[in-house]
Amino acid sequence: MAVILQVHFPFEGPFGEDMVEAMTPLARSINEEPGMLWKIWTEDQQGKRAGGVYLFATREDAEAYRQMHTGRLEGMGVTGIEAQILEANETLSAINGGPLTS
Repeated sequence: MAVILQVHFPFEGPFGEDMVEAMTPLARSINEEPGMLWKIWTEDQQGKRAGGVYLFATREDAEAYRQMHTGRLEGMGVTGIEAQILEANETLSAINGGPLTS
């Protein structure tokens, strides 16, 4: 069963194209994380928040990434990190075009 990891946190920027320039190396490295199938990057310039929605092959992979990523953010002084691991209902998601690959 596919597992979703949602992570959002306060973020001062960069946003938009500047974020693309700054974060492309990180985005490429995330593809190498064990069990990571895809990520949707999220940003809210007005609300000063960023994060992502990830699909992992297993709960264990999602939990390992959550711990590593949360630790990395905390090491950079980020507080107020929200991270949840949720199982995806693949049947209902397919009805709505959810891009789940497990």
